[in-house]
Amino acid sequence: MVALDVHEDMQRIADSGVVAVMRGADADTIIDVADALKEGGVTAYEITADNPNAMDLISEVSASFSDDEAIVGAGTVLDAPTATAAIQAGAEFVVGPNFDEGVVETCNRYGTLVAPGIMTPTEAVDAYSAGADLVKVFPASSLGPGHLKSMKGPLPQIPMMPTGGVGLDNAADYIDAGAVVVGAGGALMDGDAIANGDFEAITETAREFSQIIDDAREN
Repeated sequence: MVALDVHEDMQRIADSGVVAVMRGADADTIIDVADALKEGGVTAYEITADNPNAMDLISEVSASFSDDEAIVGAGTVLDAPTATAAIQAGAEFVVGPNFDEGVVETCNRYGTLVAPGIMTPTEAVDAYSAGADLVKVFPASSLGPGHLKSMKGPLPQIPMMPTGGVGLDNAADYIDAGAVVVGAGGALMDGDAIANGDFEAITETAREFSQIIDDAREN
């Protein structure tokens, strides 16, 4: 993949509706999983930096899709050196569980979309003021859609991505609350299905997520 404009990358993430958090992804199955997700309409993949050989996985998945097929990023990025390594490996966006100024500065320097983790309005404003393109409301399950909606009231200018506990049963609630996109890990990445090679099950869940997001956006 070739890095695009940050605004275009934001649109590509929004178009996916869901960012698939591929924590613990295995080199032997990650392309099959990504293909299955794409078949179901989920085209944004976050490969977490705590995966074994994460940078190699980012490179492999990034090279497997064209720009109009999918967007590949790095997650669980805690510091600037990891952000730099991820970008060099081909990550088109960088996500963290927390707000680290060095990570944001590094991504801004290289023109890479960055989404630090926040929980409070103060953290959201601090991260956005520092140059964040999107903030990851994490863990979303701790306070729920109502918390995100309350933050969006005074902060409509800040794009938000709830992650952590987002599933088929509440994804629409987060979109209704003002989320531009949701992040989903365990609810989307069925470990048993992946272990059994049942990639059709991954596609079906991705398709359900996509439909729920589409319906919520139309309401």
